[in-house]
Amino acid sequence: MTTREQFLEACGGVFEHSPWIAEQAWDAGRIGEPLTLENVHAAMCEKFRDAGADQRLAVLRAHPDLAGKLAIAGELTDDSRNEQAGAGLDRLTPDEHAEFTRLNTEYTDKFGFPFIIAVKGLDKTDILDAFRRRVHNSSEAELRTACEQVEKIARLRLQTIITE
Repeated sequence: MTTREQFLEACGGVFEHSPWIAEQAWDAGRIGEPLTLENVHAAMCEKFRDAGADQRLAVLRAHPDLAGKLAIAGELTDDSRNEQAGAGLDRLTPDEHAEFTRLNTEYTDKFGFPFIIAVKGLDKTDILDAFRRRVHNSSEAELRTACEQVEKIARLRLQTIITE
């Protein structure tokens, strides 16, 4: 039997720096045995979607820039560091790093939150291509896309935690 504390320890970081999502899913009675990827992901996404606009925006803003200052300083969460390294973002050329920096600034200035993409299975070229396209989206379209990507990241992280 999984306890609340065990669940929060394992799943509290699935949504970047937002353990309140796991807490609310558990406290609402939405997490039960047996823990399955589908059930846990659905319960946590429900709490994310039901949150107020400010809370959802805070979740988006909790994500680090891709190949940004936190990565350079070694201050990413373990999940973010591993995800970015898996996509090759820790091995950028100086020109690639300059483009990521420029795009991060342009994107954040336009939308008010960092560019978010589930990087698993992508390489730096895929990510740059998506970045170049999405920076031209409308605010509404990009907010929707960023929220979808946050939920996708959560699912990928849960896949490493919940083995059915």
